[in-house]
Amino acid sequence: QVQLVDSGGDLVKPGGSLRLSCAASGSLDSVTIMGWHRQPPGHQREWVATITPSGTTNYRDSVKGRFTIARDNAKDTVYLQMSSLQLDDTAVYYCFFGGAFGISWGQGTQVTVSS
Repeated sequence: QVQLVDSGGDLVKPGGSLRLSCAASGSLDSVTIMGWHRQPPGHQREWVATITPSGTTNYRDSVKGRFTIARDNAKDTVYLQMSSLQLDDTAVYYCFFGGAFGISWGQGTQVTVSS
């Protein structure tokens, strides 16, 4: 199994930046994909970005050019660097790892963009 702890959420003004972290532990050898989802208030959870162990990344259109997903294999941590934050980026952000074990989720971290 894989255990995840995500952190870094905060209150930020429009145009600001934040970096979310997802620290992983457990059986990481079988991980094939890592990433972030988010759940805006009153909406369903939506995919944000993914990264593979080899470094291939994908982003939802609305965050392309503003968000960057990265991983630090030595620290077993995945990051989501968010810049030029907009009001509709407000959400609870959840990291996930997927592989032969299924999918594991972090507990969520709140990002609020407000002036």
